[in-house]
Amino acid sequence: MPKDYGPPPAAGEAPGMSDTTAPDGAAAPVPAAPPSGRDGTGVRADAPADAPAAAPPGIPAGTRARYADVFRVREFRFVFAAHVMSILGEVVAAIALTVLVYDRTGSPLLSALTLGVGLLPYLVGGTLLSSIADRLPARRVLVTCDLLAAVCFALMVLPGMPVAALLALRCVAGVISPVFTGTRIATLADILGTGDRFVLGRSVIRLTAQAAQLAGFALGGLLAAFSPRATLTLTALGMLGSALVLRFGTRARPARTAAGTPGRASTVGASLAAAGTFLRDRRIRALLLLTWIPPTFVVAPEALAAAYADDLGIGALGLGLLMTGMPIGAVTSEILAGSLLGPRGRERIVFPVAVLCTVPAIGFVTHPSFGWALPLLVLTGFGISYSLGLDQWFVAAVPEEMRGRAMTLQTAGLMTLQGVGMAGAGAVAEFAPVHLAVAAVGVTGTVCSLLVCLEVRRTRPKGETGLTAT
Repeated sequence: MPKDYGPPPAAGEAPGMSDTTAPDGAAAPVPAAPPSGRDGTGVRADAPADAPAAAPPGIPAGTRARYADVFRVREFRFVFAAHVMSILGEVVAAIALTVLVYDRTGSPLLSALTLGVGLLPYLVGGTLLSSIADRLPARRVLVTCDLLAAVCFALMVLPGMPVAALLALRCVAGVISPVFTGTRIATLADILGTGDRFVLGRSVIRLTAQAAQLAGFALGGLLAAFSPRATLTLTALGMLGSALVLRFGTRARPARTAAGTPGRASTVGASLAAAGTFLRDRRIRALLLLTWIPPTFVVAPEALAAAYADDLGIGALGLGLLMTGMPIGAVTSEILAGSLLGPRGRERIVFPVAVLCTVPAIGFVTHPSFGWALPLLVLTGFGISYSLGLDQWFVAAVPEEMRGRAMTLQTAGLMTLQGVGMAGAGAVAEFAPVHLAVAAVGVTGTVCSLLVCLEVRRTRPKGETGLTAT
C-alpha cells in the first residue's frame, strides 16, 4: 500500500486522549513563542498583497469538518489538482520504466530494480535533506522538486540512455520525493489549519494515492498504445504541470525556520539534528512508530500476492483482482471514517484499528481460496483508517517551526519500512509456504502494533511545544 496510513482511552482519560490533542477543530499546541504576525491558519498577516487569499480560520471548536469544507478552500483545490497530476505520472512512470529497462536488457532482475531502487534514496532524502522543508519557503521547495522530477523523467526519454543512467535518474527522483511530500503535508497545515480540516485534507491526499494505485492497473494498458518513452514524456509533462499549478495557485509563505539559525548548521546537519530530536522525544517517537509499524506488516499479503496467485493457479486476471483488494478496502474505509466519524470518533478507533489491521492476514493460515483471499485483503486495506486520528495527534505533538522536517521524516520512514516489510515477507516465503508466511507476518504485526499502541498511551505532551521528557 503506497505512501501514507491508532483506542479506547486508558482509565481516567477522556475519550480519544483529548488531553494530548487540541479540542475538536481547534489549532493544536505550537511553540511558546510563535512567529509574530501569524493568523489562525499559520499564514503571516503581512504576506504579499497579491498572494491568493488566506484560508479561512480553523473550524470552530466542537464543529466537525467535512470533505466538502476542505475543497471550499481555494488553495487546497490547487494542491489537490497538482497532486493528481504528479501521482498519476509517478504510477505510469513506474510501469513504463520497468518495461523500458526490460526491453533494453531482457533482465527480470534489472527491471525489478527500477521499482525497488527508490527505497534507499527515499531514506537518504528523508533523513539528510528534511531541513529544506522548513528552511526554505514551501512554495519554492514544492515547485523546485516538481521541476527536478520533470527533468529526471525527460532525461530518461533520451535515445541511447544507458540502463545505469536510468537507474541513477530513478534514484535522484527518489531523493527528491520525501522532501516534496513532507513539505506538502506541512503546507496543508498552513492552508487548512491544524484541526479537523487538516486531517481530512491529508486524507484526501491519501485517497488520491490509493485511487492512483487502482488506476495504475488500467493505466498500464497505455503502454500497449504508447511506447515507454512516450509515456515517460507524458509523466514529465505532468510534473511540469504540477509545478505550474503550485506556483500560480498557492500563496507565497516565508520559511518556518531561518536558514541561519543557530550556528548556520548545514542542511544535512540540521536534518540529522531534527531527526535526533524527534527520536529522542518519547511522544513523537511513539507516534512515528505507530505510523510506521502497522504498515510494515500490512504490506505482506500484497507483496506475496503474485506468489499466492500462482499457488492458487488463478492466472493474471486473478492476480489483478487480488492486487485491487487492499486499495479498495483502504479507499472505502478512509471515506467512511472521514465522512461518518467526528474528530473524537476517529481518535477512538486509532488503537483498535492499528492493532487489528494485520489480523486478516492471519486468516491465510487456512490457505484460503480466491473467494476468501480477496475479502481478507479488502479487510486488511480497511486498516488505513487509523491514520485520520493519528494525523491529529502527530501535528499537535510537533512544534510548528519543525513541522516540515517531522512530516518528511514520517513519510520517509513509512515508505522505507514498507519496502523492508515487502522484502521481509518475501524472505519468509523462501522458507515457508506462501500462505503460512503471510499468516506469520500477520501474527508478528499484531503483536508489534499492540506494543506500540501501549507505548503511545503512556506518553503525554508536556509544555506548549508538545515535546515530552525522554
